[in-house]
Amino acid sequence: MALQPVNRRSVPEDVFEQIVAEVLSGEMQPGEALPSERRLAEVLGVSRPAVREALKRLTAAGLIEVRQGDATTVRDFRRHAGLDLLPRLLIRAGELDVSVVRSILETRLHNGPKVAELAAQRRGPELAGRLDDVLRELADEPDPVEQQRHALTFWDHVVDGADSIAFRLMYNTLRATYEPALPALAAVMADEVGRPHAYRAVADAISARDPERARQAAHDLLEPATTALLTALQDLEVQR
Repeated sequence: MALQPVNRRSVPEDVFEQIVAEVLSGEMQPGEALPSERRLAEVLGVSRPAVREALKRLTAAGLIEVRQGDATTVRDFRRHAGLDLLPRLLIRAGELDVSVVRSILETRLHNGPKVAELAAQRRGPELAGRLDDVLRELADEPDPVEQQRHALTFWDHVVDGADSIAFRLMYNTLRATYEPALPALAAVMADEVGRPHAYRAVADAISARDPERARQAAHDLLEPATTALLTALQDLEVQR
């Protein structure tokens, strides 16, 4: 292990972050036993309560398993962790993880049409007006980064209309992962966010309570940029 003493004492967050990094990097493998609570406190230079609190967080995140009277072991995060881990997986060791980007894009193209379909079925009376407002802002916005922000707000409203807590939590995580990359994605996303009429087709179908048309309009909106990004990722993998 490459754990290092932290700068301040009794800081569970620092302990948590170091062990997360070790697990995600593969330095700590599934099934591997962690040092004892006492040994971790010594190595990291923190108090045992800080270690104990960090271990609780790691357990809740699905990264370790604590068994009373037995060793604390690393779990396979691919099988036990939740979506909150996604932003941490996107960039590891200073490099973009292409496989994570691909999975996000695939999820985007799969979920977007279904969310639009559900919004058309379940929308409240206020949704149409909210979509109209954000579409006006999108149409008037010349900056490609800000256009993406308006597009995210559009989808935020659509997800609200879908009234699905599972899709809402998934969207929250995907948005948090995506937002830091807005400037880098501006060129690739310009065609999508530069087509307010495509967003209007989705909004009109939702307002008309036409689930099938909403699903198809969302697919037509999302598919071109998604395909372009997936192609770019394939080219990047070949270059590597």
